[in-house]
Amino acid sequence: MITALRIEATKFARSTVGIVASAAIGAGIVVLCAAMMLAVVAGEPSIVARLGEFGTFDWRGLLGAAAQITSAGAFVGFGVVAAWMYAREFAEGTITGLFAQPIGRATIAIAKALVFLAWAIGVSVLVAGALLLLGFALGFGPPDSETAAALGRQAALGAFTAVLTLPVAWVASLSRSLLAGVATTIGFVVVAQVGVLADIDGWMPLAAPALWALSGGTAASPAQLVFAVAVGIAALSATAWSWHRLQLDR
Repeated sequence: MITALRIEATKFARSTVGIVASAAIGAGIVVLCAAMMLAVVAGEPSIVARLGEFGTFDWRGLLGAAAQITSAGAFVGFGVVAAWMYAREFAEGTITGLFAQPIGRATIAIAKALVFLAWAIGVSVLVAGALLLLGFALGFGPPDSETAAALGRQAALGAFTAVLTLPVAWVASLSRSLLAGVATTIGFVVVAQVGVLADIDGWMPLAAPALWALSGGTAASPAQLVFAVAVGIAALSATAWSWHRLQLDR
């Protein structure tokens, strides 16, 4: 496993996709949050209405906007990267070489997921730190305990979001297609939005982390968050099993 982790981490670190995705997700969330806060100050009615109760120029408004953007934007970003990490082996023809490796293919699949999750968690923590600096720059002052907790939930939301994109890796592996993985990512975002509108609340795994972060930890119970994580773990198990049973004749 250590060898597989080292190889996958090296491949990801040297890839253009990893660099671009890190910049796009990290900078994208922070820039959009800054733009929304400036729109709130300017009294832009459409933005204020979109933010709802978070349409205020303070820490609560900033972090509420960040959670809304992360729940959809980061999901798409993480989902695309997850799809690429698995589908690239088929698209680039390197999957054949993996059959000659002394490392099991299921081990490689798990190593890919662990590298992906480590990267996503790192990006999420950096985003929370950047939002802290943005709040200072906007003149919100030192964060109190409630704001500090909200920053922690923002980082956790990114981690939960990454875990929930693991089914995309399974689809990309089964279909051997990057486009299928991307389409699944977009479909999951739509399903999450429909689930919220249908008032399924925290029992919709794709929506539970966002509801938890936006409500200050009250709209989703620990059991519902555990259920969301279990979905990701089940998807990872299915992905590892599909890689274990891979055949070169299709």
